[in-house]
Amino acid sequence: MDFQKIVDGMAAMTCVVSVEKRPGGGHGAIRLVTGNRAYIDSIENPVGDVVMLKTKFVPNSLYTDYMTQDLNFEDFCYRSAVEKKCLHSYAHPDRFDVWFNMTFLPLAEEDGNLCYCTYTMEINLKADSSRLSRISGDLSSAVLETCIDLRGASDFRAAMNNVIKKLRKICSAERCCILLLDQEEQTCSILCEDRAPDSSLSQVTDIVNDGFYAIAASWEDTISGSNCLIVKTAQEMDVVRERNPEWYKGLAKSGVASIILFPLKFGNQLLGYIWASNFDTEKAPQIKEALELTAFILGSEISNHLLMNRLKVLSSRDMLTGVLNRNEMNNDMDRLAAAAGKSVGILFADLNGLKTVNDGEGHDAGDQLLRDAVSTLREVFHDEEIFRAGGDEFTMILLDVTEADLARKAEELRLAEKKHGKVSFAIGYHAEQDAADIREALRIADERMYEDKRIYYRNHPGARKR
Repeated sequence: MDFQKIVDGMAAMTCVVSVEKRPGGGHGAIRLVTGNRAYIDSIENPVGDVVMLKTKFVPNSLYTDYMTQDLNFEDFCYRSAVEKKCLHSYAHPDRFDVWFNMTFLPLAEEDGNLCYCTYTMEINLKADSSRLSRISGDLSSAVLETCIDLRGASDFRAAMNNVIKKLRKICSAERCCILLLDQEEQTCSILCEDRAPDSSLSQVTDIVNDGFYAIAASWEDTISGSNCLIVKTAQEMDVVRERNPEWYKGLAKSGVASIILFPLKFGNQLLGYIWASNFDTEKAPQIKEALELTAFILGSEISNHLLMNRLKVLSSRDMLTGVLNRNEMNNDMDRLAAAAGKSVGILFADLNGLKTVNDGEGHDAGDQLLRDAVSTLREVFHDEEIFRAGGDEFTMILLDVTEADLARKAEELRLAEKKHGKVSFAIGYHAEQDAADIREALRIADERMYEDKRIYYRNHPGARKR
């Protein structure tokens, strides 16, 4: 068969690929046999930010002479050349900021253990949404359900729990989760997870600990510039072992034989991954097709959710100390005032001597004193109970407490002060049997706090009032 004549008859960038078929299954070397002028130009004069390992095309070279080993590309070549399937993919590999519209067509020619296919590609500098949407009816329905679940949800996490159940079903996997990465804080967390009832795999929440971020951060290198990682066979798992031995050890120990890893991105920002284990490898092409579009959608939705969370933090948290701010305290009080039936307690802690420190040592020292004050409060109260009501004023709101409970909290706070040098609070507290009377509790606690502050300044005449 005249391979050169075949590719020269194609207008689009096209080459012939040879795949070495192994008797026991799997494949050996994958080579670029020949290409038309347009394909050779794509190697010797790449477009956009595409960078080839070599920029001189040599017929019958290993494909890895030109680009990093890509398990997805190898899988498509194998299924087309050896299994004689016509295949199409539209993908955005991480190593290049372009989209590839790819078609693989099997050739009848075989030479001993060598099988052949054509590889035709079109390069798009921007995503073509019409191509992303060209998936089968069943998969379209599943992806559409995902969109509807997210768009109509008032509870984002509940909606994501439904989404992950559907994703696990699409993959026919033992376990499926979405893991989020915070690259600034270098932490990772599980957004949602679903396991098959008969799965012997442990929950991801059991293995994602403080040290797991290093493993998750290494996945970009493991994917090695492709748009995802789909590992179906022992041969492909060997590639994982070579690229990421630490992760491989954990996978092998827990009985993971196949993996799907899809990055979730918004723009150029990596948000996390869809991670599935022990999936139906026979469905790999359909899974890849469905998850490429699903990951595209989820990246946008998750990014929006994280942005809203950050905005909520900015509107509800004091940026210096990290505790809840006065706006959030007012919202909490309005909510409690409308409720009835539970007792409520208010404890005011007004930081003594902040003005003296600011005037004498500067605002940096004053800021540090405020942070030390919050550290002291956190030894006694939970974060959701602490509000910075003003410059040096902190309010603690507690439910289901008595006056005696508040007295014990005040005593604990006095003991905690001694660990933090200059931290000293004027304290006042009061409890009401009905949360609807929270403003009365606030008034009495405030009066008692000011009485305590008068005593402090009487005993410390050198301290300056604010």
